[in-house]
Amino acid sequence: MQVLWKEGDMPAKYIAEKLAAETGWNKNTTYTLIKRCIKKGAVERTEPNFMCHAVIPIEDVRRAETEELVSRVYDGSVNKLFAALLGRKELSDSQIQRLKDIVDEME
Repeated sequence: MQVLWKEGDMPAKYIAEKLAAETGWNKNTTYTLIKRCIKKGAVERTEPNFMCHAVIPIEDVRRAETEELVSRVYDGSVNKLFAALLGRKELSDSQIQRLKDIVDEME
């Protein structure tokens, strides 16, 4: 999915070549995963050349994954997640300020 979101529609062959170079996956593994994504409705296949198109926007996946994270790890509390982010010692002053700016923008 990341390849399709980043680079747009492309043939399955190209996706397989790209993932082989990046992850070492063989062609069969990649095609199996593409077919599973098609079955789940996340990817659409068109012809010719087994063209793949991401049906689900990355924003929808990010939103769903964030909701799952908040629910599972932070007991459904966005406040706990945000406090954990702000409490990280690895955050720079500019990153902390950006988080504060995001909160201000939402008010």
